[in-house]
Amino acid sequence: EPGAGTTVMSDEELRSHVRLGPRTTGLDLRFPAGGRLDFLPAGRMSPSYSADVTSLTWRAFYERLGGGSFLQALREEMKASYDYVLIDSRTGVSDISGICTTLMLPLFAPRTDDRCDRGRSAGFRADRPSAEPRTAHGITRRSAGCSRCRKAWRRPAMTHDVLSRPPVHALLSDGTTVRIRPVAPGDHDQLQGLYEEMSPENLRLRFFAASRRSAVMAADRACAPARTGYRALLAEVTGQVVGLAEYDAVGADDSAEISIAVADGLHHRGVGTLLVEHLVSAARTEGIRTFTADALSENHEVLRLFTDLGLHIDRRLDGPETSCAIALDEDETYLSAVEARGRTADVASLEPLLRPHTVAVVGAGRRPGSVGRAVLHHLHAGGFTGRLFTVNPRVTSILGVPSHPSVGALPKTPDLVIVAVPAAAVAATAEECGKAGVRALLVISAGLDSVQAGALLAACRMYGMRLVGPNCLGISNTEPGLRLDATFAAEHPRPGTAGVAVQSGGVGIALLDGLSRLGVGVSTFASLGDKYDVSGNDMLQWWESDGRTEIALLHLESFGNPRAFSRTARRATRHFPVLTVDAGRTDAGRRAAASHTAAAATRTMTRQALFTQAGITATRSVGELLETAALLHSQPLPTGTRVAIVTNAGGAGVLAADACAEAGLALPPFTPEAVDDLLAVLPDGAAVGNPVDATAAVTEEQLSECVDRIMRYPGIDAVLLALVPTAVAAATGDDLVRALTRGPARRVRPVAAIRLEQGEPVRLLPTPDGGAIPSYAEPQAAARALAHAAQRAAWLSRPAGTIPDLQGVDTERAHTVVDNYLAANTDGGWLDPRTCAELLSCYGIPQLPWAWAETEDEAVTAADRLHGTDGRVVMKAHWPGLVHKSEQHAVHLDLRGDSQVRAAFRDFETRFAGLMTGVVVQPLAARGTELFAGVVQDEVFGPLVLFGLGGTATEVLADHAARLAPLTDHDVRDLITSPRCAPLLFGARGSGPVDLEGLEQLLLRLSRMASDLPQLAEADFNPVLATPGAVTVLDARLRLLPRRPQDPYLRRLR
Repeated sequence: EPGAGTTVMSDEELRSHVRLGPRTTGLDLRFPAGGRLDFLPAGRMSPSYSADVTSLTWRAFYERLGGGSFLQALREEMKASYDYVLIDSRTGVSDISGICTTLMLPLFAPRTDDRCDRGRSAGFRADRPSAEPRTAHGITRRSAGCSRCRKAWRRPAMTHDVLSRPPVHALLSDGTTVRIRPVAPGDHDQLQGLYEEMSPENLRLRFFAASRRSAVMAADRACAPARTGYRALLAEVTGQVVGLAEYDAVGADDSAEISIAVADGLHHRGVGTLLVEHLVSAARTEGIRTFTADALSENHEVLRLFTDLGLHIDRRLDGPETSCAIALDEDETYLSAVEARGRTADVASLEPLLRPHTVAVVGAGRRPGSVGRAVLHHLHAGGFTGRLFTVNPRVTSILGVPSHPSVGALPKTPDLVIVAVPAAAVAATAEECGKAGVRALLVISAGLDSVQAGALLAACRMYGMRLVGPNCLGISNTEPGLRLDATFAAEHPRPGTAGVAVQSGGVGIALLDGLSRLGVGVSTFASLGDKYDVSGNDMLQWWESDGRTEIALLHLESFGNPRAFSRTARRATRHFPVLTVDAGRTDAGRRAAASHTAAAATRTMTRQALFTQAGITATRSVGELLETAALLHSQPLPTGTRVAIVTNAGGAGVLAADACAEAGLALPPFTPEAVDDLLAVLPDGAAVGNPVDATAAVTEEQLSECVDRIMRYPGIDAVLLALVPTAVAAATGDDLVRALTRGPARRVRPVAAIRLEQGEPVRLLPTPDGGAIPSYAEPQAAARALAHAAQRAAWLSRPAGTIPDLQGVDTERAHTVVDNYLAANTDGGWLDPRTCAELLSCYGIPQLPWAWAETEDEAVTAADRLHGTDGRVVMKAHWPGLVHKSEQHAVHLDLRGDSQVRAAFRDFETRFAGLMTGVVVQPLAARGTELFAGVVQDEVFGPLVLFGLGGTATEVLADHAARLAPLTDHDVRDLITSPRCAPLLFGARGSGPVDLEGLEQLLLRLSRMASDLPQLAEADFNPVLATPGAVTVLDARLRLLPRRPQDPYLRRLR
């Protein structure tokens, strides 16, 4: 019979207290003073309840039943066998209570009425005995609390969005594609099979006991109906379940218990880590801040998985088990770890595409002139070192390459298949390739409609094939041991060190030709076409790891995941220059880009912010791209923007000087000592200013010595020579090269030449020491290239920057404000002044004191309370949807005294009758610099923070700069110094600098607010008053939209 102290209730009594399902059990865990344990598996709770009692010491009990292994097995059995578990441990001790709290997963909710005390025997109390009556509780956070004895757990129920999120595809560390999705009831058999096929040892490590029954119980739990606080994700490879990760919120705090299972044979490939990353993202959305897990201390794999996540982990050894608590805070360490894993997986997945051992071409016809035949010719004639096949059922060979009737009939499964068939046949070809085990597709074909495109991508995802195209020029890898040219360009690309990725085939041909002509050459080329899969982000990661690429050139008309691209680019540009053409800068350009890629190109300002922050060199044309690449490829970076111009013709020097000024380069004067030094080596009549006019009579030796001396001056960062051919001396043409290289074998500062008679826009002139000097036909081209090089040097010289930790931010309250507003305004809208002020206060954004008034008397009272020492106030009318108050004449300034305040209010009432809901009263602000700060939430790029000159002429003057959030400390300083009005902030007019620290704080807090709240569609602070003593927002407008938060850094394929 149950021991003393246990109250036994009948089913009727129990059901009068709690809502019970058909499967219920109870456990009586009691620890008498003698230190002995009574363990009673209760079965159904009933008056006739009885069970055998095994009485033994706790230590003996633990040892006899296998310690933690028994307890874990018991826990798994109870989870699967019972819906409700009631525990009595009123005399429990602390060292067992931890096991009790993780032993079961009961699901019941006590009723909150006066009968609570009737259920005291079923209560669970950890850590200390208790004699007072207690209500019956489940031991999970999903229990609703009794109003008399505990608070209800406040996590919101899992939303439909969370439960119905579509499957995503991602890459394992070896490049294998997996499908990640929520578990569904129909997955039971596969999940059970996942566990049943585990080895006894792996089963023991997973369940703490090698019990096959655990497989059924685990599958039951994962496939049970959705419930708040529980989430399970599985990973599939070609339809087969290979992993499961789940968490369950089992306590009253913001933590959840996590468990992982990976199929035997797929360990060490990143299945578990990838699933946990996706669980982390989901848990953050649901308010969970900590994962907990217990593992056998010998389970080194799972413990290493937790440690290597990049999250902060606390580990505690508890007998044979190790308890882990993993904080889910997102910081740079975690993002960098995710990024590194993604890079490894991405590069591995591109190996079959860019380093294939076997290639097949589908669609190479017998007749000359077809695209497929041209690609096959390039592969064959270019000397591809791997095995090459064609697929054509009507012939046995094409161009001497063996042909077979189908992909499945090939003697060896190709790594890469090139598809050049009609659009209607592309999807079927992809399906055939996938079934044959092909790892990568290059689809040259164009003209796919949406259905065909969807079928193509679905086949690639299903079978784990990476895809370039469709509608593309092809790919090339010039490695000597590979020589892959799968393009239909006119010429083979010259081997070299430039990585090239483009969407437009025409741009690709121009870049290939230009790089070959310059002698720079190509390491890897990819024409991405419509960019269904492989993107510029993928190519940047490939170039980081290929060991050959020294400069990267991009021409992208759209971005799939700009924030992930920005992180990749920031890292890559630390290793080599990344250049791009800023395509789609105009409305017409964006429309053209949309018609080519089926995605609208992003706005100019947003793109430029991305390029600036990532250190990408953005040019305005393909020609400028090549001109800049020539200098960056051949010359060291300048340490600044100070340029010395040397010329043998005064007019050419003037043109070069104008070009430098337009490009933002400085021409500092030489010191008197430097002037004398240069005059000593130049011919009579030379003028040493800047430019240096060496005259037409300068000799090769004199020019060389002049340049060498200028190179040694500390006040010069680069030298630009503008020379024209004359009949007086031979210091032009090939002699120019000798003059520039006769000095030091390696120059520490860049040198570039301008040769106005030159036919090509840019050339690389070889030097005897194996280097090259860029020579330009136009001064503007040379100056632009030097300016780009100086900007890159400046970007590299500064630290990466950190996101400051801001004090006084209440993110939880901000989310509550947003949720409450959107619950009442389901379509979103502009916030009223009171809600707007409350949201700003959550982020510590300083606002001018204000008061809301809905009547004339309230306005007078507010004015009496708020007016400054001069007694003056400002009144602003408000009604829903009002954005530009000044344009509506909805502002009265400089009001003094009750009569003026009343008159202003009556004026508003008359003019805005039926619209106005109230007025805002503020003191008249002191004089200062009026600025503007704002945010636009771009659905592709994320929040964009803008800053510049404020006031009523903001839009007319358009003096502002922009950076993508979140802002680092360096980003915010760049933002402040970039507008033309920046000198005003530093005291340019003698008024002293404004509160720069306060201005930085305001922008950082605005950035934080925009990053925290994806629902923040727009923020407009105008004006922001900056004075030497403070920075204050005088007027703020915020607009919210119902948007679901997205994790831009979650690893997934597009």
